[in-house]
Amino acid sequence: MILPLDHPRRQEFNDEVHARPPETLQAPLRLSYLALFAEGTQRQQGWDCAGALTARFGVKPPPSDAHHFSADLGPFRVKCERHTEFLRFAFIVPGGADDPFAEPAIGLVPADWLSSLPGQVIVASNVGLLRAGDEDPAFESIAQRFFAGYDLVGATIGAGAAFAVTDFRIHADGFSRVLVLDRSMTPRQAGRSVARLTEIDTYRILSLMALPIARGLAPALNACERELTEITRLLVDARDADEPLLFERLTRLEAEIESTLSQNLHRFSAAAAYDDLIHRRIAELREERLAGLQTFREFTDRRLAPAMNTCRTTALKLESLSQRVARATQLLTTRVEITREGQSQRLLESMDRRAGFQLRLQETVEGLSVAAITYYIVGLVGYLAKGLKAAGAPLDIEIVMAISIPIVAVLAGLGIRHIRRSVADEQH
Repeated sequence: MILPLDHPRRQEFNDEVHARPPETLQAPLRLSYLALFAEGTQRQQGWDCAGALTARFGVKPPPSDAHHFSADLGPFRVKCERHTEFLRFAFIVPGGADDPFAEPAIGLVPADWLSSLPGQVIVASNVGLLRAGDEDPAFESIAQRFFAGYDLVGATIGAGAAFAVTDFRIHADGFSRVLVLDRSMTPRQAGRSVARLTEIDTYRILSLMALPIARGLAPALNACERELTEITRLLVDARDADEPLLFERLTRLEAEIESTLSQNLHRFSAAAAYDDLIHRRIAELREERLAGLQTFREFTDRRLAPAMNTCRTTALKLESLSQRVARATQLLTTRVEITREGQSQRLLESMDRRAGFQLRLQETVEGLSVAAITYYIVGLVGYLAKGLKAAGAPLDIEIVMAISIPIVAVLAGLGIRHIRRSVADEQH
């Protein structure tokens, strides 16, 4: 069968739905998870470090343009993923049924390699995947044994296929802890569930990166709002002479707000996206309440929602200020244009008056010009008459000059009029 040519990116788009497949996990095992905030070239450096780790254990490095890979390095399994602004690594070691946190999987990773990783740690977590007993777990005992007595957050996940608990705290070893007790999960289901639990923690931290920005912007935004209120109040009774100063203040305020918006809009948009991902991952857990414990959704809604509301409110306030300043600028611009149109109209009226004065002056000058031309030409006619009389012609010089005056005046006036009309035609 011969089909038309494939779209150049058909295979890429088809494989995108299979990107970052979950690991197959089977209890008991220990998993250590690292998420590193990496900017610019740090993401590529982190990927190069992943290749160096696999090469150290004699495994082929991943392609430089890949975004995820997993490999069995012998002592442990590693899974690496590269995202827009962070890298994450999972190290998996089977066993550890008694205390999965006593000897975490990351203890088998070369220490010098770990210290060479670029970026900054945003999440470091140890996960224990154990077999559940026949009886329901005693979560008070689990809290004392594995979580230093802190209050637990947890639920049954996978519609009752497992228990998952955590305390969302960083313990003395620098890692948070997650315990999953498997009742009937398949290996793929276990892999998806553990991935969702670690992603919830990662996206929680990433979404909160906008909170300090929102808190830091609050005083500046309040000052901008007061300045805008003052400018709009002055606009009501502003005179023409006040408009340039108001326009300068408004332009400076608009530049400040737009600069703040452009610098921080990405962070607020990212926080909203991460918050949405958190709720999606919680929904995918299909959690059910455990007596005496907060569910993951309840904990997130109670602890994370206020921070996200602060970020959303700040982002909306920024956009609202930007729109309000734009409207005030448009209003002031309209006022300035109306003022300029009035000035232009007055200028045109003044030019019309001047043109009328010039026309009357020109007519006066034309009359004087006709008189002057007539005077000189009549003088020439007198000289001509004198010459003819001297030659013997019977002429009265005074009579000849008197007769020539009206004739010369009429001809001079017609000539000047013709010249003026010719110039006007050329201008048109």
